[in-house]
Amino acid sequence: MDLMRILVLALALTLSACPSRTEQTSDAPASSVTSPRPASDLLAPETFGSIADRSARSVALFVEASRVMTSPRCANCHPADDSPRQGDDHALHDPPVARGPADLGVPGLECTSCHQDRNAELARIPGAPKWHLAPKAMAWLGKTAPEICEQVKDPARNGGRSLAQLVDHSAHDELVAWGWHPGADRKPAPGDQARFGALIAAWVETGAACPTSQTSPASPTSPTKEVPR
Repeated sequence: MDLMRILVLALALTLSACPSRTEQTSDAPASSVTSPRPASDLLAPETFGSIADRSARSVALFVEASRVMTSPRCANCHPADDSPRQGDDHALHDPPVARGPADLGVPGLECTSCHQDRNAELARIPGAPKWHLAPKAMAWLGKTAPEICEQVKDPARNGGRSLAQLVDHSAHDELVAWGWHPGADRKPAPGDQARFGALIAAWVETGAACPTSQTSPASPTSPTKEVPR
């Protein structure tokens, strides 16, 4: 009888040490689908309302928005050469590919041969509608906020867009939206598309001023009464 009790006790201890199916599931790696970052990761336009000088406020708004533009999720598709980048360290695309027929007029595979209109999660291939490299004239990779600012204001270097069209593109374009829904284990761009679009709109409304290499953008402080304009 004592031997039986010992065996039962040993079996109970063994079972209690083994994780249940539920516990094993909870220990498994999380889904590879990433969620967008909270909008609070990108400051809202109203945060800059305490900057009384309109031009300084415009500069500060663009500097905040440029955090999205210089994010790997955006900059990797805005290279100055013919090779798209990938990863947070801007590594060359693997497998090796080059800018395609639309830009160079040479035969070859289109980006959409592999990249579809949505992320292929199992294959870890990113995708969004009209997946493509930005034209060389719209290169952002490695550029500073002042350089990007002057570039996006220039229709010759922003895809022929007016400032109003630039606001709409930033807030509603489906390919731009991918930056906050990159799939797999990719780190999304800061904030969300709605807040990014609102920052660009506020930047335009305040005069679309650009920072310079010598500019130290004003920082929002406690709210103050805005100077009438």
